[in-house]
Amino acid sequence: MAQTMSTSFRHLHQRKGQLLILPNAWDVCSAKIIESLGGLAIATTSAGVAWSQGFTDGGALPIAKQEELASSLVRSVSIPVTVDVEAGYSNDPSVVAENVLRLCSAGVAGINIEDGGDPPILLAKKVEAVKHVLSAHGLDGFINVRTDVYLRDMCVDAEKVAMVGSREELYRSAGADGLFVPGLIDPEHIRAIASAAELPLNVMAMPGLGGAEDLVDLGVVRLSTGSGLAQCAWAKTLDLAREFLRTGRSEALADAVDYGYLQALLS
Repeated sequence: MAQTMSTSFRHLHQRKGQLLILPNAWDVCSAKIIESLGGLAIATTSAGVAWSQGFTDGGALPIAKQEELASSLVRSVSIPVTVDVEAGYSNDPSVVAENVLRLCSAGVAGINIEDGGDPPILLAKKVEAVKHVLSAHGLDGFINVRTDVYLRDMCVDAEKVAMVGSREELYRSAGADGLFVPGLIDPEHIRAIASAAELPLNVMAMPGLGGAEDLVDLGVVRLSTGSGLAQCAWAKTLDLAREFLRTGRSEALADAVDYGYLQALLS
């Protein structure tokens, strides 16, 4: 089953002219909602998962917690699941590989793994180690590498496309399957990166980014929300809780998701 899901997930990146849209989930209920609305796969948000578990984003979540959630998601949905593992929860490529092995053994079809502020060669070594360990165990996993060139504003704008290109080549040579460039919204930069890259390009939803048709025209293959959906859900909770604490009035709760709908979704 795990291999079937991995193969299905790979195929979702190979549909010419079709954008793979992934609203990122942070728990089983959000994943089930996304599936019920026609989502083709479930992708997690590292920040949303960490916050919902009581941890900060940025490598603080214990791998055991990540594995527990991954197992629950795989059991709860009938579509592929890909998990954001941040930087792999270690700077040791062999430890990262073992962490990813735990997730793929639980049935996960893919992962996101990022370079962050680390040297690109470190992520390349992590990808190589992951590929080797998965292959040794007869497992497959779609490795979507995230580079933070734009998100961290690592260089002047005129040099960013080239920097992403050099990292894409390095990560692809290491065995990566996809390229994720959060913070990339400029249409010309998107087109330049997508046309030069051999890996399918994933961008993150942000104000100023074009819609699905625009992104397909620019060569984008995959679009995800990152922590945005979770943050919007908690923004609504913040507003409602603030008003309820202030007034004690119940009218705003009339907009709640139907209790029976959620019960049926999770039954």
